[in-house]
Amino acid sequence: MRLQFVDPGRFRTQLALEQAVLTDDGAGGHAESWTEIGWIFAALEPVRAQMRFGGDQTLESVTHTVTLRLRDDVASGMRFRRGDRHFRILTVHDPDEGGRYLVCRTEEQGR
Repeated sequence: MRLQFVDPGRFRTQLALEQAVLTDDGAGGHAESWTEIGWIFAALEPVRAQMRFGGDQTLESVTHTVTLRLRDDVASGMRFRRGDRHFRILTVHDPDEGGRYLVCRTEEQGR
């Protein structure tokens, strides 16, 4: 496979990588909290914003692509945080399987 060029100079956005921690609530359910794993520099690019109507409500979603240097501890189900903005990680892949970069498709939460 041909190596894909990713300009590391675009990695100017500092993001916190967070993982969900589930705590038993004693009633058969759980409470979710988030623990910071570390900080990264990445390229954050908006991809699409859409609005759907259904069930007498508006459902809005904004997707972003986050490109960063390869880390073994990034997985779908985690999230990135920038200030009060949260980006849920939907997919993670190595764009050229060269072991240099990761591209994450994310969805912004709470916007």
